[in-house]
Amino acid sequence: MEGIISQLFNGISLGSILLLIALGLAITFGLMNVINMAHGELIMIGAYATFVVQSLFIDYLPESMFNWYFVLAVPAAFLTAALVGWLLEWTVIRHLYGRPLDSLLATFGAGLILQQAARSIFGAPNVGVQSPALLSGAVEIFSISFPKSRIFIILLVTACVLFMFYYFYKTSNGRRIRAVMQNRDMASSVGISTRQVDSTTFALGAGFAGIAGMALTLIGPIGPTLGTAYIIDAFMVVVVGGVGMLLGTVIAALGIGVFNTGFEYFTNASMGRVLLFVIIILFLQWRPNGLFNLRTRKLD
Repeated sequence: MEGIISQLFNGISLGSILLLIALGLAITFGLMNVINMAHGELIMIGAYATFVVQSLFIDYLPESMFNWYFVLAVPAAFLTAALVGWLLEWTVIRHLYGRPLDSLLATFGAGLILQQAARSIFGAPNVGVQSPALLSGAVEIFSISFPKSRIFIILLVTACVLFMFYYFYKTSNGRRIRAVMQNRDMASSVGISTRQVDSTTFALGAGFAGIAGMALTLIGPIGPTLGTAYIIDAFMVVVVGGVGMLLGTVIAALGIGVFNTGFEYFTNASMGRVLLFVIIILFLQWRPNGLFNLRTRKLD
């Protein structure tokens, strides 16, 4: 029973990380139908922003204040990745709307440029970010150890998801985004600036990718290719949950995380991955649009 509970916690933790990574991707992919292969590099930018904040605290502030660097790392990662995402959308992606294959190639090239820029700026292939004392160690409950860093990631993802639901369904900007997702031409005809919605939404999705990168610094060292290992899983979550559907993204991320750790627990890492892909393929044969699909009055 202890092993099952531990594996369930690990599955929820992995699902939370996938959810945080896929959250921004679900927004941009669902809104603009852009296959953003540079999403992994936006994750990397958030991780390096955390590293920079840590370095500033070490170099310029007293040692007693070091544990507070993570408070500033969250907005720093979000704003840095959002700014880079906005620049990417303004310079490249806005010229490629309606051309998904071209956007795939262009963002893949932009991702390679960002990776090389990270190598040129930070030099070493991998750098480490030291966790604050509050997030080090584990909490033991009924002789089961739960890492504090994983608990923090789960709480952080919960806060981000609640914010996204509030933003999309309780604010005027969120309603504009949903209107453009459902019917871009009709939204434009009633006065909504779809151009402004696109740029703002892409920056928002990039910002959440930056927060995901900040969270990944709690798990291991970071490097220019940090996000590459997660980009396929992120697209998998988006497709299974339903393109542009937040609730579907949440369910898909947690489900994939739990199934993945469960299969690995009963078999091994390689076989668990194979079984997971088999289940996803069979599921998409049954529901090609994912768990949820967007209902509109638009005639395709």
